Amino acid sequence: MDIHYTPEEQAFRDEVRTFLKNKLPEDIATKVKAGKHLGKEEMVRWQKILNEQGWLAQSWPVEYGGTGWTPVQKHIFDEESSKAGAPGVVPFGVSMVAPVIIKFGTEAQKEYYLPRILNQDDWWCQGYSEPGAGSDLAGLKTRAVREGDHYVVNGQKTWTTLGQYANMIFCLVRTDPEAKKQEGISFLLIDMSTPGITVRPIYTIEGGHEVNEVFFEDVKVPVENLVGEENKGWTCAKYLLTHERTGIAGVGMAKEALSKLKSIAWDQKKNGRPLMEDPLFRNRVAQVEIDLMAMEMTNLRVLAAAKEGGAPGAESSMLKIKGTEVRQEIYDLMRRAVGPYAIPFLPEFFDAEAGEGPEVGPEYAPPLAGRYFNNRKLSIYGGSNEIQKNIISKMILGL
Repeated sequence: MDIHYTPEEQAFRDEVRTFLKNKLPEDIATKVKAGKHLGKEEMVRWQKILNEQGWLAQSWPVEYGGTGWTPVQKHIFDEESSKAGAPGVVPFGVSMVAPVIIKFGTEAQKEYYLPRILNQDDWWCQGYSEPGAGSDLAGLKTRAVREGDHYVVNGQKTWTTLGQYANMIFCLVRTDPEAKKQEGISFLLIDMSTPGITVRPIYTIEGGHEVNEVFFEDVKVPVENLVGEENKGWTCAKYLLTHERTGIAGVGMAKEALSKLKSIAWDQKKNGRPLMEDPLFRNRVAQVEIDLMAMEMTNLRVLAAAKEGGAPGAESSMLKIKGTEVRQEIYDLMRRAVGPYAIPFLPEFFDAEAGEGPEVGPEYAPPLAGRYFNNRKLSIYGGSNEIQKNIISKMILGL
């Protein structure tokens, strides 16, 4: 089923394609298409280019520097960006803390932080999960005690994505330990250079340094860095998570990955014929494509509803579940398509230049094992898929 676009939307697609052709750095696109890791400089460089175009804050209100795009325009941009090899925007500043500041923050917080997010002056990370509070986020124990004009924060956060680059972290902290789990939580903005903060790397299964542990020991945070009301941070947390889970669906990335899967399946042979002609393999590809098409339409509906009335609801949980399952299935099929070429697990070769390292089959084969392993986390972070099913059962089915 194809989506029918208006002439205005087609014109916008042409504008996006022209922009990507002229402004997307070739070195960045090459690394993205090859499945290689980008460094901070490369991610910041691309986001500055987007900001110069006025296309960075896609979900912000226009008065704060947003694009004013319709849901369909945002969908088109994501789709074309994935095709061109553009990296996704790092979400923690632009797509996560900024909407919270816009909705719940003071005017002073908006005036200070929003321009810095647009200009890439601040790199944000997320302080939500803890060793004993992941999917059960309301069980967090990081404590903030108010002393005069500041809070003193003690505790630990984990799985802090790209925290090694960050100069700012938004944190959920417990400010009333006597209250019920969802109550007594506050939302703080913390400068990572504050004394008492330690960042330690966590190396993932494919050998990458993407996530971290963050420790807080008597960290002083000014009271003016509280967003919203004290002990009412769970409202901010839920608002942010619905935006995060909608983004995790990754429709544009999934469509580009599906295209890559089909290319690999036509290139690889089984019994002398293209793997894509094998009925069992072709059936799995067809099923994941059907799921992706349905998810794309659901994503557009959710984006449209959010455009009209704020944050999406339990539908974001549906997108999170299906989006992560679709992407995992696509990378599993890629790995299966190359067969024994996916067996060698050589992390040092994933980011090697052409001609370096051992010969391990077609050029697209070396990154596939790393991508497959890395994507196993998709159904866990942002609230595990099991927890999302609980949310759906309560909010939609009334169980």
